[in-house]
Amino acid sequence: MRKTLRKTTALALLLALALSLAACGQQSSGGLWDSASYAEDTELGEGAKTLSVEVTAEEKTVTFTLHTDADTLREALEEHGLIAGDESEFGLYVKTVNGMAADYDADGMYWAFYKAGEYLMTGVDTTEIADGEQYELVCTKG
Repeated sequence: MRKTLRKTTALALLLALALSLAACGQQSSGGLWDSASYAEDTELGEGAKTLSVEVTAEEKTVTFTLHTDADTLREALEEHGLIAGDESEFGLYVKTVNGMAADYDADGMYWAFYKAGEYLMTGVDTTEIADGEQYELVCTKG
């Protein structure tokens, strides 16, 4: 009887441990990265130009290596589904990058654009690209 009780107890503990581990694996952090299309460095596309685009949010960065024939940053990012937003008189107001939404009106966050570490004074619509360039899109609290 003791042997059976020990086996039953051991099985119950193993089952409880397995269920606990499964539940931990399903929990989300509730952060922006839960909705990200890509959570790891990724290479996309084909084309004569190769760009590096770093996407940073909540102290995490993913680097995209994009191969494209596009002329503007917007075209290169849209052809791979990496940005979305609202059209305005100034061009595309980017609200979503890599599936992660930042809406200044709703949460005080916005996507800042940089080229080789320097803040861009142009939008994605008018930023012309060339082979080998490096861009950053950073989720920023306004």
